[in-house]
Amino acid sequence: MLRILSTYLFVSKKLTPEILTQIAGAGFQAVEIFAARSHFDYATRQEVRTIAQVLADLRLQLVSLHAPTSRDLSLNREGATPLSICEVERVRRIEAMDELKRVLDAADDLPFPRMVLHMGGSREAADPRKRDAAFSSLEHLTLHARHAGATICLENTTSEMGDPAYLRAFVEETRLTTLRFNFDIGHAHLAEGPEEARIAKGFEPLRDLVASAHIHDNHGEKDEHLPPYDGTIAWPAALALLKSAPAAAELPLTLELKEKTGPEAPSLSDQLDAAAKSLARLEEDWNDVAVPVI
Repeated sequence: MLRILSTYLFVSKKLTPEILTQIAGAGFQAVEIFAARSHFDYATRQEVRTIAQVLADLRLQLVSLHAPTSRDLSLNREGATPLSICEVERVRRIEAMDELKRVLDAADDLPFPRMVLHMGGSREAADPRKRDAAFSSLEHLTLHARHAGATICLENTTSEMGDPAYLRAFVEETRLTTLRFNFDIGHAHLAEGPEEARIAKGFEPLRDLVASAHIHDNHGEKDEHLPPYDGTIAWPAALALLKSAPAAAELPLTLELKEKTGPEAPSLSDQLDAAAKSLARLEEDWNDVAVPVI
């Protein structure tokens, strides 16, 4: 199991060689870079080349870029103004597509195999007009991604348009056959219904097209992005589900944690060490869990 960390843990800060060195020093072998311009300016070629060189020097693999979720370019404002492929207004939808194309264009200097994408904001209600807008956007983006050598992976979220069953139906109805899914365990754990059944219910519609996964914990009420075992997710059962995916043997499991802030918060260095320890424990469980018979 490759030890992968999302730079979302540092999203309020500029992604620097020093941060990447810290990540490598904590024992991580790969990263997913969160493409918020204030964190990583994917549209500035020199910055992209610098990060590519640092990753190569540290022998850190880049498994994916997470598409920006916000138009806001200032620090500490991630998520302030949504950037969405579901925009009904054509001008705003084209602006969103153009921004996502800039992310994909970073592959010229910084190759990556996947771009993880939310289909709309965190409260995006299902709407036929938004569905059509998403289809129009993704028709263009999947072609652009193919030329960039990347696969677009739609992520399940807590919105109606990010619901796993909705996402699966969307892919089947639109016949956008190159799309894949990024299964976010933490988001699935926040769905309605009995807590012990939520992750399985979310995973089932996506199982055979899952190409990556986000790993984080919560207490079933809000999107806390805690290290595994700090919330109420039953990890052995969750990992058994992931192992049932056809791509399980090569499935990148990316630890996606939120920085703890405030006067009582541990230092980022301590948070990074805690993340590494939780992933080591997860790796033990991954190796111990048997592949279920489906």
